[in-house]
Amino acid sequence: MAAQKDPNAAPHVPVLLRPLLEAVAPVQGTWIDGTFGAGGYSRGLLEAGADKVIGIDRDPLAHQMAANWIGDYGGRLELVEDNFANMDAHAQDVDGVVLDLGVSSMQLDRAERGFSFQKDGPLDMRMEQQGETAADLVKRLDETTLADVLYTFGEERASRRIAKAIVKARAQEPIETTARLSSIVEACLPRPKPGQSHPATRSFQALRIAVNDEYGALWRGLMAAERALKPGGLLAVVTFHSVEDRMVKRFLQARSGRLSSVSRYEPEVEAEQPRFELVTRKAVGPDDEELAQNPRSRSARLRVGRRTSAEAGDIESGVLSMPQLRGKS
Repeated sequence: MAAQKDPNAAPHVPVLLRPLLEAVAPVQGTWIDGTFGAGGYSRGLLEAGADKVIGIDRDPLAHQMAANWIGDYGGRLELVEDNFANMDAHAQDVDGVVLDLGVSSMQLDRAERGFSFQKDGPLDMRMEQQGETAADLVKRLDETTLADVLYTFGEERASRRIAKAIVKARAQEPIETTARLSSIVEACLPRPKPGQSHPATRSFQALRIAVNDEYGALWRGLMAAERALKPGGLLAVVTFHSVEDRMVKRFLQARSGRLSSVSRYEPEVEAEQPRFELVTRKAVGPDDEELAQNPRSRSARLRVGRRTSAEAGDIESGVLSMPQLRGKS
């Protein structure tokens, strides 16, 4: 029971909140916080001048935690339990959309959720707390597919070596805890040098993304934001690793008419009337002050686009395919 009080002891301050609010100022009207989490962005938007925020999160825990303080905002904050990929079903003609991608600190800090290699717990990683777990995935996938998941979603260069070790270990005993998986991965890689990330970081990231279909949700969510925003509305997205950042970058480039082609081996992307204007020409990262306060922010990147008056496209119209969105350039 005591754990339920922890989130309220010190309000969560989300990464890049200050530069985000500066980029979308003046904050007004109705906003969607598509990744509500502990509510840090929603609080920030409301305190910066938003009339109303619709907070969306597929994790039931986020809604349980918010029940203790949502009343402080007198009806200006509305919560919806759903995937942000469906945001346009809950609101239209909004003034802004904020997405903070990846796993939240409230999920990482709870061992029983199985997101972190730093805390031993069941190998779960489900944001919605239903469906297939990471343990199920590790048990079910063949060696080749498992290696593909680690490489595609985690950019893990040692994916084949790790997948082989996982298959060998699971033949002896099911891999059901974060500690066991972490130890298997660690044994495959050199000891990290000071300042380098934990050897299991990329593998855990890959499994989490696969379990929760995070790339698919992001692709659908960006299109949903396009449909939900009114002309002049703002889309602000914070990412935490390079693949997600490339996806957001390419989406905004494509929808603003600034992406002529992905590579010389792929066809030209057909030009359409721009649906967005770029507010941030380059990704915005944390400054020294934020890095000192929150080391987790070191990989965070913010991109912002402004909706034009052009009619929203459908999910197949002019948007890049998933491989194109993830492509390097």
